[in-house]
Formats: sequence, structure tokens, C-alpha cells
Amino acid sequence: MSKHVTHWIGGKPAAGAAERRGDIYNPATGEATGTVDFASPADVDAAVAAARAAFPGWRDTSLTKRVAVLFRFRELLKRHAPELAELISAEHGKVRSDAAGEVARGLEVVEFACGIPHLLKGGYSENVSTGVDAYSILQPLGVVAGISPFNFPAMVPMWMFPVAIACGNTFILKPSEKDPSASVRIAELWAEAGLPEGVFNVLHGDKAAVDGLLEHEDVKAVSFVGSTPIAHYVYETAARHGKRVQALGGAKNHMVVLPDADLDLAADAAVSAGFGSAGERCMAISAVVAVEGIADDLLERIRARVAELRVGPGDDERSEMGPLVTRAHRDKVAGYLEAGVRQGATLAIDGRVHPVLGGAADGFWLGPSLLDRVTPEMSCYTDEIFGPVLSLIRVSGYTEALDLVNANPYGNGTAIFTNDGGAARRFQNEVEVGMVGINVPIPVPMAYYSFGGWKKSLFGDSHAHGMEGVHFYTRTKAVTARWLDPSHGGVELGFPTNG
Repeated sequence: MSKHVTHWIGGKPAAGAAERRGDIYNPATGEATGTVDFASPADVDAAVAAARAAFPGWRDTSLTKRVAVLFRFRELLKRHAPELAELISAEHGKVRSDAAGEVARGLEVVEFACGIPHLLKGGYSENVSTGVDAYSILQPLGVVAGISPFNFPAMVPMWMFPVAIACGNTFILKPSEKDPSASVRIAELWAEAGLPEGVFNVLHGDKAAVDGLLEHEDVKAVSFVGSTPIAHYVYETAARHGKRVQALGGAKNHMVVLPDADLDLAADAAVSAGFGSAGERCMAISAVVAVEGIADDLLERIRARVAELRVGPGDDERSEMGPLVTRAHRDKVAGYLEAGVRQGATLAIDGRVHPVLGGAADGFWLGPSLLDRVTPEMSCYTDEIFGPVLSLIRVSGYTEALDLVNANPYGNGTAIFTNDGGAARRFQNEVEVGMVGINVPIPVPMAYYSFGGWKKSLFGDSHAHGMEGVHFYTRTKAVTARWLDPSHGGVELGFPTNG
């Protein structure tokens, strides 16, 4: 039966017929499975109005009561994690185990936000001047918005809204229109947890919805995760309208493999980090940088592992990798294989001929692929492909590898595989990238640290979740107080000085 997904505004599904809608697809079959409403300017105004109306009450709700809601939400998320994974898999295409892992990583941020009473403690200095005390407090901003991508419809929003709501803000989520169902189910779980109406809202749609939030005078801050061109647009537009912005952009993540590395470990890591979630993640390894003497050996180990990978529908327990999210995206990613060969690379592994469990049908399939002898001017290297395509770049040694990584305009994540502690320590110090893995291919930090890259992978000054997330969703107020003895009085017109 065809599903219909609509907005969640003021604690309930939106009423009325939408002027515009989009189709929802099952990427494994290529079939349309439902429709999603696209927000009109009136819908944006309604969501912002609901969030604005809810803000004073939620801001003044005690930390104890806020945390009680967060803990109930945490338990509901855990209980319904399999259901959320099923929704994600059906609309995104990733296998259910991968979708379950996404929910689990998002849950870690909820658990971090449950510690908000400690995280919101300010500072206090007694008697900074005679009889005068000074202290600082962290206060919420008001209505804030999050714009999230298709590749992690649960985890990436949970980088944003648990901390924002715990800090006392009200939140509007604009998820991807490609896989919208998980966001509405999350809204229902918030309501079941006792979150007041209007504190968490969901708006579906396209650029019109995004622009409506970026330009609305009552939205105080915007969080975004997506491609670099859109992150740049979000940052410029929101900042121009006076908002606080954190816009996380694209990536070209390198995995440097030194001659002393465990090549079996490195091959496992390259396959796992390059092809998990069909390569549709900003922390995927897309460039394997191998010292020439070991490159052929590493390639053969990768080839052997790829041959055993099971590509198939997300709801088939045998599947390890699913389809890509849309037909157009699949075609675009496959085009890089042809472009790479035209530009001089060698197509060492052609995912277009990789078998698919149950037959290819009309799904958006592309198996694991690898282009060898890639050079920095090729489009398969310069572009963020966002699909299951590894590029193997051969270098002469550590210095050339480091220079290659640092010359890249992106700076999201990187990894080095080596058994030399000195080389690893030097790399973590010298590499110009925001998240570094040492024998860890996908160095996504735990929730109590912050997620974010450097260079063109981040626009704005703040990373996601962790203490940077708390600071992003609050503003500091400094208070200087003096309580006079009732017997003291008198007018003093001179400039106040410390004493």
C-alpha cells in the first residue's frame, strides 16, 4: 500500500492537502512506494510559530524535568530501534544492520544530552570587587533548525536535536525528502516521551522549505549536513539573515597505507570504509593512498574481499551492501568509472558487473568498484563521488602522501595504517584534517567529543554535538551582582571602578 508522509507541526501531523508532493522510492526495486508533502511558505510559518510559542515554556522547564523527558525518549528509541532501521532501509536502501548501527550511533548523542544539567553549568567568582559577585550562565537561543541529508536520516538529525532540545531550544527538522519516514516516527516517540507540543517539529520538502527556514526572522540558528556547495549556500544565506550557522560539507577522505602496515587489516578497512552504506557517507574512505612497493599487494587483497561481498536488498539478511539511493545518483556515480578510464586510470574492479542477490530487477544497483593509478587531476579524485568507488593513488613515501592529503580542498576525515608509532604521531600532528584515525578507517568521534572537518568540509565555527554542540545551541550571559546592605545608600556619579 502506498504511504503518505506529511509534516509534524505543534505535536501532530499537519492537516490539509499539500500543493506539491514528491515520490518516495524503494531503491532495491526502483518502485515508488509513497509520497511526501513538500512544505509551502505557510507550512514553514506554521512550524516556526508552533516552535516559537512552545519556547518560553520549554526554556523555563527545569533541567530535572527536561532530563526526565530525554531519558524516556532514550528508552523509546532503544525499544523501537528495529522499527526505525526497517524504515531507513526501505527508503534509503542500506542493509538493516547498517541502519541499526546508524540508530545506535545517534542514540549515543541522546545519552550525552541526558547529562545536560552538568553540561550547562556556568562559572562563578565571588567578591570580584568589594561585595560584588560575577557569574556566567548559558541560555538557549530560541527556535533553531536542522537540515539533514538522505544518507543518515536518523543519526545526523540526532547530532542536532537532542543537544538543542536539552539546552532549552525548540527545534524544526527539515530531513531529506528521499527518506522522510524515520523523522516522523522520531517525532511520535518524542510525543510519547512527554515532550511538549511544538518543541520538536518536522518540515518536509525541497529548496523552498530550506530557504524558508534560512530566511525566517524567528529562526535563530541553523545546523546543516550535506554537500559542500549546499553547505556554502546555507552558511552564506543564513549568516546574511543574522543567524548562527554550522554547516558541515563534503569530503574526500584519504587512507594512507605505509609499507610497515598490516595489509590484511588495511584491506579489510578499505573495503569496510569504502563500501559500507554503498559509500554514501561523508566519512567513507574514497582515496586509498599506498606506497608504491605495497600497492599491488594491497590491491589484490582488496580484490579478493570485494569478490566475496554480497550485494542485495536491505531486507535480505544475507546482504552486506545495498543499492544507491536514486537512479540518477547511481548513474552519476557509475559515470565516474567511465570518466576515470578516459582520463588514464585503470578500472581494476567494475561494480557494474557485480552480482546482486535475487537479481538486479530495476533497483539502483552498483557494486563495489576500484580505479587504480588515479592521479590528482582526475575527476574521480577531485569530486566527492558519494558512492561505492575507491580510488587507488600510488605514492613514493610518507611525505608525498601527506602532501597529497594536505593539498586537497576537503578536510573531513583521514586515516593512516602503520605499525610505526612515530609515523602515526607525526601524521596526526601534520595532517590538515579535522578527524584522524590511526589504524581506524572511519574516525567518527564519540558523542562527548565533537564531529566536524576543516577547510571546505565546514562552514562556520562550531562542530556538531559534544561541548561544541552545547555552545552552539546556547549563548553566554555574564551577570555582575551586588546586594547592598540596607543601611548603605547615597548617590555616586563617578565611573565605577574595581576596589
